[in-house]
Amino acid sequence: MKDQSDSDSLTPAVLTRFSPLDGLKKDNLHALARKTHLRDCAQGQVLFRQGDEERRSIFLVAGAVELRDGEEVVSRIEGGSSQALNPLGGVIPRPYTAVAVTPVRFFALDSEQLDLMLTWDQTGSYEVNELGGEGEPNGDDDWMTALLQTKAFHRIPPANIQAIFMRMQRVNLKAGDLVIKQGDEGDYFYVVTRGQCLVTRETPLNREGIRLAELKVGDTFGEEALISEARRNATVTMLTDGSLMRLGKEDFRTLLNEPMLEWVDATAAEAIVNEGGRWLDVRLPSEFENFHYPEAINVPLYFIRLKLKTLDPKLPYIVCCDTGRRSSAGAFILNERGFQAYVLQGGLSVGRAD
Repeated sequence: MKDQSDSDSLTPAVLTRFSPLDGLKKDNLHALARKTHLRDCAQGQVLFRQGDEERRSIFLVAGAVELRDGEEVVSRIEGGSSQALNPLGGVIPRPYTAVAVTPVRFFALDSEQLDLMLTWDQTGSYEVNELGGEGEPNGDDDWMTALLQTKAFHRIPPANIQAIFMRMQRVNLKAGDLVIKQGDEGDYFYVVTRGQCLVTRETPLNREGIRLAELKVGDTFGEEALISEARRNATVTMLTDGSLMRLGKEDFRTLLNEPMLEWVDATAAEAIVNEGGRWLDVRLPSEFENFHYPEAINVPLYFIRLKLKTLDPKLPYIVCCDTGRRSSAGAFILNERGFQAYVLQGGLSVGRAD
């Protein structure tokens, strides 16, 4: 197998023919296209073998590939067909061996990097929306009461809550000061304790930034980037003089995030579903159409805050995605709002049976 020249680099238009690449935003598509090249595979060569555990997403552009279980041909996939719109044999470890039965052109992506890009694109729009408590704090001293009244703190052990307040750092800021910048890595979880903040998001058509929200005393922001290990997808600046309390990434994960999330393996998840629970798949619709558990509900992560009213708060939900990264962010949001949500350990790409 060999890489092609720069003239055979992929374009964003070609990448968007495939799922889940069609769910990436333009900036990520262009970045991916610049560093991804078509590769050739001669007839009879193997693209991957049964049992392989390398996390690569392989997309067939042209030619024909057979998926084989031992000597048995399970399926034949032609470039340009509906079957070729999704990665070949996307389960880890590989359930089949993929053999080129004609000369083949394909490209391969690092599955973890792709999932990070999808998570970044899908969490950013709602990173700071609807995260505050239900009451309206009346003064500078009410931020702690407002925070404790949010559903996010209902599952936190008392010792953790005490440690959270002890480890938080106060930051005093002036109007116009930058708090977090779009594109930076997540580092802190924030609570507004005095003043107001403005949330904006830069787009290719609006470099000045679109106004997303104004945050008041008791509102929180920044948690989703810490959970999903994605970059900030919004900028927060101070509208007025004020102060924030912030909690570092590691303290957030151990004291707040981990107690909020409950991971279950496939056996435990199926038992919960058999007793009346529901699968909640937070991947893109194109990923969902390619494979999903029976009776699963598809609510893409970037829609989950808008779709909460369509979910039954009396039912437990098993939140799932390919790896567990997007589903952990989704489960945090549900638990924050009083739902009983579990995260499928390992994600759908590990050990599923097609």
